[in-house]
Amino acid sequence: MMVLAYSIYDLLGSTITTMIPLLVVAIGAMICERSGVTNIALEGIMIMGAFVSVWVISIIEPQTNEAALALSNWQKSGLLILGMLIGGITGLLFSWLHAYASVSMKANQTISATALNLIAPALAYYIARTVIGGKQIFFKTVFKMQTVGFLADIPVIGDLFFQDVNAGFYLGIIILIAAYVFLYKTKEGLRLRSCGENPHAADSLGVNIYHVRYRAVLISGFLAGAGGFLFAISTAKSFEGTVSGYGFLAIAVLIFGNWKPFRVLFAAFFFGLMTTIGAAYSAIPFLQDLNLSSDFYSMVPYLATLVVLALSSKSSRAPKAVGQVYDQGTR
Repeated sequence: MMVLAYSIYDLLGSTITTMIPLLVVAIGAMICERSGVTNIALEGIMIMGAFVSVWVISIIEPQTNEAALALSNWQKSGLLILGMLIGGITGLLFSWLHAYASVSMKANQTISATALNLIAPALAYYIARTVIGGKQIFFKTVFKMQTVGFLADIPVIGDLFFQDVNAGFYLGIIILIAAYVFLYKTKEGLRLRSCGENPHAADSLGVNIYHVRYRAVLISGFLAGAGGFLFAISTAKSFEGTVSGYGFLAIAVLIFGNWKPFRVLFAAFFFGLMTTIGAAYSAIPFLQDLNLSSDFYSMVPYLATLVVLALSSKSSRAPKAVGQVYDQGTR
């Protein structure tokens, strides 16, 4: 029983680490699609954000393992926030290409986003090999904080949420709450949602559809780039030009969450749990005793995606105008 209890607790801790990049990226996608622009370029934006941010952090962090391990919680959190900002700005700039093509040039949004997904890994590999000398970018800092003050002493909750956790978890929750307040408690949020439901009606009331959609795409790019950095630091000690399909999983999280902030949180937890099970099944006694192939567990997150989307497709309600090119003066 002690082994099983420890495994469940450890599984929850790993799930929280895994779900935060999904949550942050899915929130960005939610804001973008609520404005009427679909953004399936999240995978490519995450790659570019992770690539640039990890590269910069690897330059400015302590250059010895001993010094990196000696960093305080505040120093680790400062580096993490800086990495998220760098990744976010990179993602914002990269997503501007999608905004320009889909909003200004009225290009097909799916084709525009697909082009970015194809460009991003090739561009990251090219820069890494020509400038850095290899496709891997290593970093030394362990971004997890050992304890968060007296909060770590709270029974059960303290061990789970305030011990051996990085500041990205708290930032992810703050971003979730901020997104909810923005969408449902502000005039700008109402205007953004109206652009995704009936842009012509919003236009007739003086809302600049192009400006709203531009901002939404750039916000989604910023959060996807920041999510790329969170993915990179939570999975390994190096970045190798891939985010393992997390950009596409974030889209599944968005659909399963029905384009609503707190449902997206639940969906991110579910897919984070499935991803964790697929990666750490050998540490779970019940699953280990099943003697199934490791290939099966590698497929678990993607099988779960197919099953969940198939079951929830009838109840999902996307914004009515999502993916539709807006042409002022036509209906």
